[in-house]
Amino acid sequence: MLTRLRPGRRAYINTLVFLALIAVWWIITATNIVKPLFLPSPGSVVSAFWDANTCRPINDSGTAEVCGEDDYFLWQHLLASLERIAVGVGVGIIVGVALDFLMGTVNWIFDLVEPYLNFLRSLPPLGYMGLLIVWFGIGDVSKVWLLFLAAFPPIAMSTISGVRGVQQDRVLAARSLGADRGQVLRQVILPSALPQILSGIRVATGFAWTTVVAAELNNGIPGIGGLAYLSGTRLDTPLTIACIIVIGVAAVVLDLGLKKLSTALVPWEGKA
Repeated sequence: MLTRLRPGRRAYINTLVFLALIAVWWIITATNIVKPLFLPSPGSVVSAFWDANTCRPINDSGTAEVCGEDDYFLWQHLLASLERIAVGVGVGIIVGVALDFLMGTVNWIFDLVEPYLNFLRSLPPLGYMGLLIVWFGIGDVSKVWLLFLAAFPPIAMSTISGVRGVQQDRVLAARSLGADRGQVLRQVILPSALPQILSGIRVATGFAWTTVVAAELNNGIPGIGGLAYLSGTRLDTPLTIACIIVIGVAAVVLDLGLKKLSTALVPWEGKA
């Protein structure tokens, strides 16, 4: 049986590993083993991150200045992407949970819809991008649709699995005590399926976040994915790496937040 490290020791080891990676990165760039175009130094990445969040003069007299990158600060790019994620995943949650509760509790709806859901789940979201642009243009509507299509299948499958996996003994016990169908749904099926639903939402959010760069390839400004793409096409490698780091950190924070939310909403998970 594997033993887990204590939180304090684990944080200490993680810090050492992080510092070691930064040191290796700095040594590689300082010794010019890799050209700065391909791997800029940590300092230049930090400088690019700072410039993307501040205003700076563009002439010697300081009478004119530019703020951020592509007319927006980096945090505004990140916020725009988060808003698209929130709308796409939010609609995915509403549609997915409502539809799949019906699929999980009404057999004929399950038999009718399941083949199409499996078909949708098997398609890569990027395959829709061209069609969505034709249908909805290059604005935010096509991006939100893409993120919805990325988030919907994981939510749908986890909801169906959670609802259909409820122990029938609990349902029969509730009905024997006089509970009607609505009470069974609210007080038995939903609490029992909620852990898997939340797990599906967590997976869907992560999947949608990994799709955000692709969603913002076309007219993605403001957007952290769009900024990462454009800075790469301009060979601004420090800014590209800064965007990648921000995307990764944001993903970790989102996942931790959803994990904490799941623990708060279903404290009984694993205990009953």
